[in-house]
Amino acid sequence: MSRFVRASKYRHVFGQSGKKEYIIENVKVTNNAWDTNIIAASGKYVSINWNASGGGAFAILPLPSPFHTISGFPHKLPDTLPLARSHTASVLDTDWSPHDDSLVASGGDDGKVMIWKVDDSAFEGWGADHWVPKDFDPVWRIDASPRKVGQVLFHPTASNVVAGATGDYTVKLWDLARTEDPRNVLSGHNDAIQSLAFNSTGTLLVTTCRDRKLRLFDPRAGSDAVRVTDGHGGIKGARVVWMGDHDRIATTGFSKMSDRQVAIWETGSLSNLKTTTIDQSSGVMMPFWSENNILFLAGKGDGNIRYYEYENDNLFALDEHKSVDPQRGMCFLPRRALNVADCEIARAYKIAGSNIEPIAFIVPRRADGFQSDIFPPAPSSEPSMSANDFFSGKNAPRKVVDLASGASFVSSAPPSAVPVPVSASMPSPAPLTPSYSTPAPASQTPSAPVITKSYSIPTPSSTTTAEPPSPAPAPTIQKSNSRDDSTLGQENAQLRKELREARELIRNLELQVEAQRANARKAAQALLDAA
Repeated sequence: MSRFVRASKYRHVFGQSGKKEYIIENVKVTNNAWDTNIIAASGKYVSINWNASGGGAFAILPLPSPFHTISGFPHKLPDTLPLARSHTASVLDTDWSPHDDSLVASGGDDGKVMIWKVDDSAFEGWGADHWVPKDFDPVWRIDASPRKVGQVLFHPTASNVVAGATGDYTVKLWDLARTEDPRNVLSGHNDAIQSLAFNSTGTLLVTTCRDRKLRLFDPRAGSDAVRVTDGHGGIKGARVVWMGDHDRIATTGFSKMSDRQVAIWETGSLSNLKTTTIDQSSGVMMPFWSENNILFLAGKGDGNIRYYEYENDNLFALDEHKSVDPQRGMCFLPRRALNVADCEIARAYKIAGSNIEPIAFIVPRRADGFQSDIFPPAPSSEPSMSANDFFSGKNAPRKVVDLASGASFVSSAPPSAVPVPVSASMPSPAPLTPSYSTPAPASQTPSAPVITKSYSIPTPSSTTTAEPPSPAPAPTIQKSNSRDDSTLGQENAQLRKELREARELIRNLELQVEAQRANARKAAQALLDAA
């Protein structure tokens, strides 16, 4: 490989659009000018803000695939179909629960947040003779604000916790078991909130705003932001996304000269690490993060989707998916629902005109079987805690799922440490002491690496294995080398885990200090006002 080419297993990722018969047609997309993604997806359904008369509505449809048609469902929608219609004004945003693929939240121009539960039987007999469409009914209605609710967002680890950005410049959080009043209200914005995002464990929330500020909140401690900094210089739409388990935030926005930008921020101090100019187009860029350390950028009005690999606080351009059809909105499928057999590492749903087009992002591989090196664990559908535990102050790491076996585990404690691959061309190691040549037990616990009696490292992602040794004492040396390498890999994984936990503790302590300072300032101001 040329030394001028950066090594990456995602260098050849390409976007594959679904065939015409896989696309959902005759979609009546809303005409409302409010800036959201318009579409959202769970592991089973998609929701689309609908252009309906007599109040606001959104449609709920089965999940289309870029690989096959939807069984028993027409790819061209009928002119009349069941809708979620209970809003009295336009629906502005929807979001699916990460813990229940049938639970969706909606926010509207009427100041209401509504929660809907979808039954699979709702899609039986669509378009058949004598079929009568039956609208969906909400299971919760929340009077969120006298003004609009521009964005809704489910909590990533606590069940039945919903956040909503309201027209009175606040973010409100509700426990769906007690919807009479919000459990917390985050204030301090001086203009309309443009986007919001939780970190991977839900202990922090970040917002972008038309006042060009980036704000970081503890969603359970007080109402004031614990960090505030200047964001992008332009007043046009700015978006934010948390970069997975990294202590980093990615934002998209505009410069004062209307250049489109993407920026990376450090979460401890909200300092800007890097800002990159993309182009001079006018469409708002929608950012989407994948646990493969890939950031996707899709501009409204653009036909292309750019994607970058994140490494060492830099974004390295991989490629872009090009299309002549401009997108009005877009969302990405939860990674636990991907087609791993076809090496699909991400899937986008693009609204183009009156169509919903699925786009699969694929890593080309010739090898059969599960490719573990391109499929890190995905966020699980199992919640880590209840809403009451979350608002009581409990912290819990998110649960993730192994895409090969479907087993769920806590993300900070993976079930096994990946051994370090050993190339067959490596020189033979020096003889080791007898204490290291003891063979590994035949039975291992799930938290320890498994070393087999073969002379290759049992790592699914490894493409080369060590040569079998010749008779005599060589087997002892080879086993010792495997044992030593796997031990180093396990110790390395443990050190990384401890470093992440230490950083998390430091950040939480800093946020607590900032919150106490803010409360002290408010108390002092109240005393001065009373005097």
